[in-house]
Amino acid sequence: MTAQAGATDTTGHPKANATLAVVVLVAALIGANYSVMQIALEHTTPLMLTGFRVALGGAALLAYTRWRGEPFPRDPRVLLGIFLVSVCVTTLSSMTLVTGVSLVPAGVAALLSSMVPVWTALLAFSLLDERLGMGAVLGIGIGVIGAVVLSSPALGGETSLVGVLILLFSGVAWAAGIAVLRWWDFQGATPLMIVTIQLVMSTVVVVPIALGVEGTAGTDFGLALLVPLIYAAVPAMALTFVLMAKVTQEASATQAASVAYLTPLFGVVFAWFVRGDRLALPEWIGGLLLIIGVVLVTGTRRPT
Repeated sequence: MTAQAGATDTTGHPKANATLAVVVLVAALIGANYSVMQIALEHTTPLMLTGFRVALGGAALLAYTRWRGEPFPRDPRVLLGIFLVSVCVTTLSSMTLVTGVSLVPAGVAALLSSMVPVWTALLAFSLLDERLGMGAVLGIGIGVIGAVVLSSPALGGETSLVGVLILLFSGVAWAAGIAVLRWWDFQGATPLMIVTIQLVMSTVVVVPIALGVEGTAGTDFGLALLVPLIYAAVPAMALTFVLMAKVTQEASATQAASVAYLTPLFGVVFAWFVRGDRLALPEWIGGLLLIIGVVLVTGTRRPT
């Protein structure tokens, strides 16, 4: 990615400030989503919430791309690549993310989910033959240690070990989707259209699964569900994808990567402010190590 001059100017240039503001906004929107999803889960079940999210988010992006006149890819190979990304990111990762959030505190979920750059670096090294510098290797090591320390309260029954493992798998699935994005030839399909199609594809898969496995008996259709659902689907999913497309085009590598370690910070803050969650000492130490690891990885690798 070649950053534009205005986007890399950190001396007070208005465009640089605007781009940085978008980065912070994206991290805040995603960070708050963990607490918002826990509120929504008080009125529905994990798979149903996932289905609602991808359906509403996909509909919002589909309307936006039609309004922009985005070209729709028709090559079967391109659509197959988008389907593979959809399976990894907005199907497997999204379903396991919501399930994990239902089992652990929102702050812990946000911290564990920030491991994606670490998993991405490992997959890029093992599958794509991408070289890792010493900083990235050190960051991966510190990140893994941080995840172990962060998860240690689960071994004592203070939080759900199953939830921790599910969230770690969610991150690996997301990283696998990123690997497909880097390896597959999408023949000029725009990132926004790729995300839109993958959400529509996930809707076709997730909604029937949710209806078949959980049904609607555990869902309270009302305003108490609608408000957090709209946030989780539109600002925290559809809008952040659009904003991240803008960041990818205009931000420097450091600015774009900063989303990865600002998100857990906002996640912990919102979990305390909205849900009253408080992290124990091992979770603080593990979270700090994890963020340091992510900073090292994203600071020495060009982010996808």
